[in-house]
Parts: sequence; C-alpha cells; structure tokens
Amino acid sequence: MIDSDPDSTRCGFVAIIGAPNAGKSTLLNYMVGAKISIVTHKVQTTRTRIRGMTLSGHSQIIFVDTPGIFKPRRRLDRAMVRAAWSGAADADRVMLLVDAPLYWEARVADSDHISKRAAISAADTDRILDGLQSTHTQALLVLNKIDGLAREKLLQIAEQLQAHNIFTDTYMISALTGDGVDDLKRDLATQVPTGPWLYPPDQIADLPQRMLAAEITREKLTLRVHDELPYVTTVETESWKNQKNGSIRIEQVIYVQRESQRAIILGKGGQTIKEIGSLAREEIQDSLGCRVHLFLFVKVRQKWLDDPERYREIGLEFPKK
Repeated sequence: MIDSDPDSTRCGFVAIIGAPNAGKSTLLNYMVGAKISIVTHKVQTTRTRIRGMTLSGHSQIIFVDTPGIFKPRRRLDRAMVRAAWSGAADADRVMLLVDAPLYWEARVADSDHISKRAAISAADTDRILDGLQSTHTQALLVLNKIDGLAREKLLQIAEQLQAHNIFTDTYMISALTGDGVDDLKRDLATQVPTGPWLYPPDQIADLPQRMLAAEITREKLTLRVHDELPYVTTVETESWKNQKNGSIRIEQVIYVQRESQRAIILGKGGQTIKEIGSLAREEIQDSLGCRVHLFLFVKVRQKWLDDPERYREIGLEFPKK
C-alpha cells in the first residue's frame, strides 16, 4: 500500500458540473469503479452532492458529483443549483462536462431545426459558462458522448467553447464506455494539491448507507414510472435494523404530493410497487453484500417541497426564498 505521507502523496477535490443529463453520474461511477450515484434518462436525477474517491498513483482524487445546473423554477430546483455551485466553489479543480452531440446540434450546426432537448441543454451549459466567467473560475472542459460525433465536429465545439477563456485543458471522453477517461484521471492526479489522503485507500464513497439505499429505490421508481410520475417525489429510509441472522430490515417511505400519484406508484393490486421494491432490494443487497428485507410505503405529503426536514434528509440546504 502507498504511504499517504503528505510529502509523497497528493489529494484534492474535483467538482463535476454540467447541465442535467450531461453524464456526470455516469462519469463518477466509472472513475471510482462502482455505482455510487444513480443514473436515469430523466434530467435532475442527482439532487445532492455525492463524493466518490479513487486512487491514481500516489494521488487520491475526491470527485464531487453535483446536481445538474439549470434555470430553477421551484424551491427544490434552487436548492439543487445552490448545491452544485457550492460544490464547485469548494473544489480544487472544476470540470465542466458537456453533452457534445446536443451542444453541436444547438450551437454549432447550421440548422433551423433544433430539438427542444438540445436547446435546453445548450442554454443550461451557456448559463454555467456565464457563472464560471463571473466568478473568474478556471475549469477543465470535458466533452462527453464523443462516440456520437465525428472528430471534426468535436474540434469545432472545443474551439467555440475555448473562446470563453476559462478552460485550461480540453478532454474528449465517453463516460459510458470509458474512452478517454483514464487519460483524464491520470492528468487530474497530477493537478490535485500535495498532501495526505483524506479517506482510507479502500473507501470509494462517503454517502451514508441509508441514503444510498434510498437513492437506489428512487432510481428504480423513476425508471419504472417515468412517464406517469412528476419529479416531485422523494424517498427516505425510515428504519434500518440489523437482524441476528446477518440480514438487514429496511423500511422506506416514498413521499408524493397527491393521492393520484400514490395510486400510480402502488399500481393495480400493488403490482407496481412490488416491482420497484424487488428491483431496489436486489441492488441494495449487491451493494451491502448481505440479505435485505425491504418494505416500501407510499405517503401523501402535499407540501413536502416546503418542509426543511425533507431537504435535510436528502442532503440539501433548505432555501428560504
């Protein structure tokens, strides 16, 4: 094992910021070699800052996966955006992850037909660029999903974004396949400050097990009812009991705002929530390495978005305005 002596080692925080669905959580999971941040096709899946640790040579890199930065409309939106910018402000290095195909479509390609998804993603990225410029923050530009574009197009995107004069380096990667990620990781290892490691070498995340279990269930919930259910749902682990036989009994509550949403999650004869529970239980078991008994309950709490306690449960600061 490498001695984490401050004179021979490096350690630092690297914030991953970007528009919703740019691939931040996928990149974090690839970097640490395990799934510690949930991933869905829906935007705004990540709601709080999640730290993942990895080693590269004598360096310990602590990645901070932040919520996607977008134009907030609700209190929860404002809390997530504040968490993202706070993560960037506290980091030693900042990476701006850009969905290259969407940015090409909206900002570089000469076309009158731009999809709504591309327009929103590019507008969110432009908003982040303005924020970085206004705070004089230097960052790494990371173009993601490069397998969807020719190199000539990628170079055009990089040239346009580099014109903002806030990027020190540019990387082209696929977080999904790992293409280019190892080079990015090696370079980051040389850029974090000299100093002792802050976490044990075998630790890959600092997310409490109760919160990780709740996040896994929220992922399965989102994937199962993504067409019917709005974003205003949350999952909390209410009870966690270690059994004498080595198994764990977990009770979780899914909070919704209306009775109609509760009916959607339960499904006919309780079939939908059974499917969600089965998928979540299997993944939680794999994560914990032991047998899990998972019990899900759905409760209506009309104003949970205005409840400070709900924000604390998911690791967000409650915005007063």
